[in-house]
Amino acid sequence: MYLVSKERLEKMKRVLLYRQDTLRVFMDYVYSHHNLSAIVRTCDAVNVGKLYYRHQKEIKLNKEVALGAHKWIFTEYVKDIDNFYRDIKKKGYQVLVTLLSKDAVDFRKVDYTKPTLVVLGNEVDGVSKTSLKYADKKIIIPIYGMTQSLNVSVANAVILYEAQRQRALKGMYDKPSLSEEVIEKTLKKWAYDDIINKKR
Repeated sequence: MYLVSKERLEKMKRVLLYRQDTLRVFMDYVYSHHNLSAIVRTCDAVNVGKLYYRHQKEIKLNKEVALGAHKWIFTEYVKDIDNFYRDIKKKGYQVLVTLLSKDAVDFRKVDYTKPTLVVLGNEVDGVSKTSLKYADKKIIIPIYGMTQSLNVSVANAVILYEAQRQRALKGMYDKPSLSEEVIEKTLKKWAYDDIINKKR
């Protein structure tokens, strides 16, 4: 039994059917609440499979920026970064690290239809040395103005929408990538458990 309208339930189902389970994002010590919130919102818009983070055990958001997007994406706190990377690579993911570097490749020259983890560094120091150690590719967004780089949340949006474009062209948004079990479990959470908990 669900506690939402039929239309709302159908929208939830569509989101889960189009979810890109093999497109994921890792925030490597991103601190700014504004940036965190904007990243979460873009991840929801592109319908990424999961958002990982390790800055704090709970994501603190700017509600005016996130607009409730955090309720719809799967998130996971990373406690041991080495184990995290070993596990994700064992699952066949390519690790793409954003970095201002001479050996970085244009972000548009990457195949995002492969299982992909996009790693974003913090606002001051960039990605950690551990993330660089596990990177398959360093990617860069070309800049033609005076500033060196884009804001981290803007960079995330630019990269994810290139991934969305490639995946849409390949028809990856036309078929489910989540198991029926995960879809049903998530529907129960969104359309029943979360509503009950909110009323308490």
